[in-house]
Amino acid sequence: MKKNSQSYQIALSAIAVALASGALALGNYVDVLLGAAYVVAVFALMIPLARDYLWGASLGFIAILLLTFLFCGFSFLTLLPFAVFFGLHPIVNYLQKRFVKKKPLFWLCEPVKAVWFDLAMWLSFRLVFVPVLGLSEASWYPFVEQYFFLVLFIGGTLFFAAYDVLVFYAQRSMGAVLRRLRK
Repeated sequence: MKKNSQSYQIALSAIAVALASGALALGNYVDVLLGAAYVVAVFALMIPLARDYLWGASLGFIAILLLTFLFCGFSFLTLLPFAVFFGLHPIVNYLQKRFVKKKPLFWLCEPVKAVWFDLAMWLSFRLVFVPVLGLSEASWYPFVEQYFFLVLFIGGTLFFAAYDVLVFYAQRSMGAVLRRLRK
């Protein structure tokens, strides 16, 4: 098999950066689309990872943050969940899948990632969702505020378990799609 050139890696990473930056900028301006923007950005970061371009994905993550920061008028608060978890999660999953071969060690990584997700959501809830997006006005907010840590650690961990499995499957699907593409 012919080895891919550096320009191919740069092109795939540039496509990922363009898609993710555009989605996150749109999500920053339209609050309803912010969650979907995170999902699109995560899928975009999987493009270089599907071809085993770890450096392309890592540098693409930094470029996504910088470009979106500039496009959004230097507003970092809505980028915080992407910066601390959602942007790094596909890279960590790729590293886990590639380097952790023993099943017990693989399953030991999952609770660590779940705690990372819970802490990222706690930080995002306190700094972004309540003050910036105004979730304190929602009808369910008093219940969540009263049982915050219970909701966060049980609901957040269950949500993360489903999300992590879906991201693993999405990475496999992205690899299958890119294998069909020819240079």
